[in-house]
Amino acid sequence: MRRASGRRVREDRAEMRPEYRFDYRKARPNRFAGGFKAGAVAVVLDPDVASVFGSSDTVNALLRSVIAAIPERRKRAKAG
Repeated sequence: MRRASGRRVREDRAEMRPEYRFDYRKARPNRFAGGFKAGAVAVVLDPDVASVFGSSDTVNALLRSVIAAIPERRKRAKAG
């Protein structure tokens, strides 16, 4: 099997749709990255669910109460 030549790769890039071309010179650092604690995970809530909660603290409190209600055996099985 032959490898594609470097010329073919450049031709493919030239044929790429404009919406897929990204000008890295205009890129900026993520202004939200510093707000996350180490190990934190960002989750997107649907608008109707998000409207119930005033902050991430209330979401976390509810999720911790759900976790506490899970029988101990199931918690260990899912973690391992």
